[in-house]
Amino acid sequence: MAETGPVKAAQAKGPGRPRDPAVDTAILRATARRLVSDGYTRMTIGDIAADAGVTRPTVYRRWASKYDLVVDALDFNFREEREQNPVGPIEQLPPAEMLKVALRHASPFGGTGRGVMVIGNVLAEAEHNPSFLELVRLHGVAPRVQLLTDTLHRLHEQGVLRSDLDLVVIADMVIGSYYASFIRTGGQDTDLPDRTIDTLWPLIARQPTDDSTSAS
Repeated sequence: MAETGPVKAAQAKGPGRPRDPAVDTAILRATARRLVSDGYTRMTIGDIAADAGVTRPTVYRRWASKYDLVVDALDFNFREEREQNPVGPIEQLPPAEMLKVALRHASPFGGTGRGVMVIGNVLAEAEHNPSFLELVRLHGVAPRVQLLTDTLHRLHEQGVLRSDLDLVVIADMVIGSYYASFIRTGGQDTDLPDRTIDTLWPLIARQPTDDSTSAS
């Protein structure tokens, strides 16, 4: 992904000493980690600055508020996960394998392992600040699930899946398996995507009998 957010803004700024992108990265990574350990309410700019090895004014020169910093930190956390776990072409895989790869990509744990707690701690603030729900949806969830929804639609259009499926419900079900498993076990089940699709596939795949039923 091209550079965005605070890094791009820093490079686009007018005359003066250019900002160091490495400082931006250190602050954003420290923010993501503090979201996991402290949650939004308890995390402070002072703690984030100390973790990043910078001063409070350095943080405030880049972000006007803790909220603005968290918005960019969520986006940064997802981009970092994508860079650590790139997804190659999946079109040549068997259909069920395509879905397994797409579901693994949608994991809320992400490559850094902190994703699910980042999302959970930010969501905990939604009762006091409803905009946090939209924040999580746009920056923490939607980018993760895009490949999954695109794959479901592709397979549906190719006639691989049953024609009467509600693809939104299917996506919610398989993504929800991550959260249900985490709540039940308290940890990450790395085999979950394979077991979920293996269990669901016979129910959603188009069967030869579907054609004969339609013809009759």
